[in-house]
Amino acid sequence: MKKGNLFIVSAPSGAGKSSLIAALLKRFNGDDSLRLSISHTTREMRPGEVQDVSYHFVSEDEFKALIARKAFYEYACVFGHYYGTSREIVEQWLAEGKDVLFDIDWQGARQIRAQTPGARSIFILPPSLEELERRLRARGQDSDEVIKGRMEKAMREISHYSEYDHVIINDDFDESLLQLHAVILSARAETALQAAAVAQLFPGICAPEG
Repeated sequence: MKKGNLFIVSAPSGAGKSSLIAALLKRFNGDDSLRLSISHTTREMRPGEVQDVSYHFVSEDEFKALIARKAFYEYACVFGHYYGTSREIVEQWLAEGKDVLFDIDWQGARQIRAQTPGARSIFILPPSLEELERRLRARGQDSDEVIKGRMEKAMREISHYSEYDHVIINDDFDESLLQLHAVILSARAETALQAAAVAQLFPGICAPEG
Protein backbone atom coordinates (compact mmCIF):
# COMPACT_ATOMS: atom_id res chain seq x y z
CA MET A 1 0.00 0.00 0.00
CA LYS A 2 1.25 3.47 -0.89
CA LYS A 3 2.11 5.50 2.18
CA GLY A 4 0.27 8.76 2.74
CA ASN A 5 1.71 12.26 2.57
CA LEU A 6 2.07 14.67 5.45
CA PHE A 7 1.09 18.29 4.85
CA ILE A 8 1.91 21.14 7.23
CA VAL A 9 -0.43 24.15 6.99
CA SER A 10 0.46 27.30 8.93
CA ALA A 11 -0.82 30.87 9.05
CA PRO A 12 -1.23 33.81 11.40
CA SER A 13 -4.53 33.88 13.29
CA GLY A 14 -7.22 35.38 11.04
CA ALA A 15 -5.65 34.46 7.70
CA GLY A 16 -8.38 31.90 7.00
CA LYS A 17 -6.40 28.69 7.46
CA SER A 18 -9.04 26.82 9.45
CA SER A 19 -11.80 27.81 7.01
CA LEU A 20 -9.73 26.64 4.03
CA ILE A 21 -8.94 23.30 5.65
CA ALA A 22 -12.61 22.78 6.58
CA ALA A 23 -13.70 23.55 3.00
CA LEU A 24 -11.00 21.25 1.60
CA LEU A 25 -12.26 18.34 3.71
CA LYS A 26 -15.89 19.06 2.81
CA ARG A 27 -15.50 19.54 -0.95
CA PHE A 28 -12.51 17.39 -1.91
CA ASN A 29 -12.51 14.40 0.43
CA GLY A 30 -15.18 12.21 -1.12
CA ASP A 31 -12.75 9.30 -1.28
CA ASP A 32 -11.88 9.69 2.43
CA SER A 33 -8.18 10.04 1.60
CA LEU A 34 -7.56 13.09 3.80
CA ARG A 35 -7.25 13.28 7.57
CA LEU A 36 -6.92 16.34 9.78
CA SER A 37 -4.71 15.78 12.78
CA ILE A 38 -6.57 16.82 15.94
CA SER A 39 -4.28 18.45 18.47
CA HIS A 40 -4.28 18.25 22.23
CA THR A 41 -4.45 21.62 23.98
CA THR A 42 -4.59 23.05 27.48
CA ARG A 43 -6.55 26.15 26.51
CA GLU A 44 -10.24 26.50 27.36
CA MET A 45 -12.90 25.42 24.91
CA ARG A 46 -14.34 28.26 22.81
CA PRO A 47 -18.01 28.64 21.84
CA GLY A 48 -18.93 26.13 19.15
CA GLU A 49 -15.96 23.84 19.75
CA VAL A 50 -16.44 20.15 20.54
CA GLN A 51 -14.26 17.88 22.66
CA ASP A 52 -12.25 15.39 20.56
CA VAL A 53 -13.47 17.06 17.36
CA SER A 54 -12.04 20.57 17.53
CA TYR A 55 -9.26 19.59 19.95
CA HIS A 56 -8.51 17.05 22.63
CA PHE A 57 -8.92 19.42 25.59
CA VAL A 58 -6.76 18.34 28.54
CA SER A 59 -5.35 19.86 31.73
CA GLU A 60 -1.77 21.11 31.89
CA ASP A 61 -0.83 18.20 34.18
CA GLU A 62 -2.29 15.72 31.68
CA PHE A 63 -0.42 17.41 28.84
CA LYS A 64 2.90 17.30 30.66
CA ALA A 65 2.35 13.60 31.42
CA LEU A 66 1.94 13.02 27.68
CA ILE A 67 5.15 14.93 27.01
CA ALA A 68 6.97 12.77 29.55
CA ARG A 69 6.00 9.56 27.76
CA LYS A 70 6.86 11.05 24.34
CA ALA A 71 3.33 10.71 23.05
CA PHE A 72 3.48 13.79 20.81
CA TYR A 73 4.73 14.18 17.28
CA GLU A 74 5.33 17.84 18.10
CA TYR A 75 4.23 20.31 20.74
CA ALA A 76 4.60 23.98 21.55
CA CYS A 77 3.45 26.60 24.03
CA VAL A 78 1.47 29.42 22.39
CA PHE A 79 -0.06 32.34 24.32
CA GLY A 80 0.55 30.43 27.55
CA HIS A 81 -1.25 27.28 26.39
CA TYR A 82 0.20 23.98 25.19
CA TYR A 83 -0.64 22.41 21.82
CA GLY A 84 0.55 19.00 20.64
CA THR A 85 -0.25 16.24 18.14
CA SER A 86 -0.41 12.51 18.82
CA ARG A 87 2.35 10.63 17.04
CA GLU A 88 0.62 7.23 17.09
CA ILE A 89 -2.55 8.16 15.22
CA VAL A 90 -0.65 10.15 12.58
CA GLU A 91 1.72 7.27 11.86
CA GLN A 92 -1.25 4.89 11.64
CA TRP A 93 -3.05 7.08 9.11
CA LEU A 94 0.08 7.49 6.96
CA ALA A 95 0.63 3.72 6.96
CA GLU A 96 -2.98 3.29 5.76
CA GLY A 97 -2.23 5.55 2.79
CA LYS A 98 -4.12 8.57 4.13
CA ASP A 99 -2.80 12.07 3.59
CA VAL A 100 -2.57 13.90 6.92
CA LEU A 101 -2.95 17.65 7.41
CA PHE A 102 -1.21 19.38 10.29
CA ASP A 103 -2.76 22.70 11.36
CA ILE A 104 0.22 24.07 13.30
CA ASP A 105 2.42 27.15 13.71
CA TRP A 106 5.92 27.66 12.33
CA GLN A 107 7.56 26.31 15.49
CA GLY A 108 5.68 23.03 15.22
CA ALA A 109 6.41 22.97 11.50
CA ARG A 110 10.13 23.08 12.20
CA GLN A 111 9.86 20.14 14.58
CA ILE A 112 7.94 18.04 12.06
CA ARG A 113 10.24 18.86 9.15
CA ALA A 114 13.21 17.82 11.29
CA GLN A 115 11.58 14.44 11.94
CA THR A 116 9.91 13.97 8.54
CA PRO A 117 11.96 15.59 5.75
CA GLY A 118 9.39 14.49 3.15
CA ALA A 119 6.61 16.59 4.70
CA ARG A 120 5.17 19.30 2.43
CA SER A 121 4.56 22.71 3.97
CA ILE A 122 2.08 25.42 3.05
CA PHE A 123 1.84 28.94 4.50
CA ILE A 124 -1.43 30.89 4.26
CA LEU A 125 -1.11 34.68 4.14
CA PRO A 126 -3.79 37.38 4.45
CA PRO A 127 -3.94 39.88 1.57
CA SER A 128 -2.80 42.69 3.92
CA LEU A 129 -2.27 43.50 7.59
CA GLU A 130 -5.29 45.81 7.47
CA GLU A 131 -7.51 42.97 6.28
CA LEU A 132 -6.04 40.66 8.91
CA GLU A 133 -6.93 43.10 11.69
CA ARG A 134 -10.42 43.56 10.24
CA ARG A 135 -10.99 39.80 10.30
CA LEU A 136 -9.78 39.52 13.89
CA ARG A 137 -12.10 42.31 15.01
CA ALA A 138 -15.02 40.81 13.08
CA ARG A 139 -14.86 37.72 15.30
CA GLY A 140 -15.97 39.86 18.26
CA GLN A 141 -14.16 37.57 20.70
CA ASP A 142 -11.06 39.52 21.71
CA SER A 143 -10.29 42.82 23.43
CA ASP A 144 -8.21 45.55 21.78
CA GLU A 145 -5.23 44.45 23.86
CA VAL A 146 -5.55 40.83 22.73
CA ILE A 147 -5.94 41.88 19.08
CA LYS A 148 -2.82 44.02 19.36
CA GLY A 149 -0.94 41.01 20.68
CA ARG A 150 -2.25 38.83 17.88
CA MET A 151 -1.17 41.39 15.27
CA GLU A 152 2.33 41.56 16.74
CA LYS A 153 2.50 37.77 16.77
CA ALA A 154 1.23 37.68 13.18
CA MET A 155 4.15 39.83 12.04
CA ARG A 156 6.60 37.43 13.67
CA GLU A 157 4.86 34.44 12.10
CA ILE A 158 4.72 35.98 8.62
CA SER A 159 8.50 36.52 8.74
CA HIS A 160 8.89 32.71 8.55
CA TYR A 161 6.92 32.28 5.31
CA SER A 162 10.08 31.56 3.28
CA GLU A 163 10.66 28.35 5.26
CA TYR A 164 7.62 26.79 3.54
CA ASP A 165 7.37 24.97 0.21
CA HIS A 166 4.21 26.80 -0.88
CA VAL A 167 2.62 30.18 -0.09
CA ILE A 168 -1.07 30.94 -0.67
CA ILE A 169 -2.32 34.52 -0.35
CA ASN A 170 -5.91 34.16 0.83
CA ASP A 171 -7.56 37.10 -0.92
CA ASP A 172 -10.13 35.16 -2.96
CA PHE A 173 -11.29 32.20 -0.85
CA ASP A 174 -12.36 29.89 -3.71
CA GLU A 175 -9.12 30.45 -5.60
CA SER A 176 -7.08 29.84 -2.44
CA LEU A 177 -9.00 26.62 -1.83
CA LEU A 178 -8.21 25.39 -5.35
CA GLN A 179 -4.54 26.23 -4.83
CA LEU A 180 -4.48 24.24 -1.59
CA HIS A 181 -6.13 21.28 -3.30
CA ALA A 182 -3.67 21.54 -6.20
CA VAL A 183 -0.70 21.22 -3.84
CA ILE A 184 -2.13 17.97 -2.47
CA LEU A 185 -2.91 16.55 -5.90
CA SER A 186 0.55 17.44 -7.18
CA ALA A 187 2.23 15.69 -4.24
CA ARG A 188 0.22 12.52 -4.88
CA ALA A 189 1.45 12.43 -8.48
CA GLU A 190 5.18 12.65 -7.69
CA THR A 191 7.19 9.95 -9.42
CA ALA A 192 8.71 8.50 -6.25
CA LEU A 193 5.27 7.91 -4.77
CA GLN A 194 3.86 6.41 -7.98
CA ALA A 195 6.77 4.00 -8.57
CA ALA A 196 5.08 1.04 -6.85
CA ALA A 197 1.83 1.58 -8.77
CA VAL A 198 3.70 1.84 -12.08
CA ALA A 199 5.62 -1.37 -11.35
CA GLN A 200 2.34 -3.18 -10.65
CA LEU A 201 0.59 -1.84 -13.74
CA PHE A 202 3.53 -2.41 -16.08
CA PRO A 203 5.58 -5.36 -14.77
CA GLY A 204 9.01 -5.75 -16.27
CA ILE A 205 9.29 -2.06 -17.19
CA CYS A 206 12.42 -0.44 -15.78
CA ALA A 207 13.53 3.16 -15.81
CA PRO A 208 15.92 3.83 -18.72
CA GLU A 209 19.61 4.10 -17.94
CA GLY A 210 21.63 7.14 -18.86
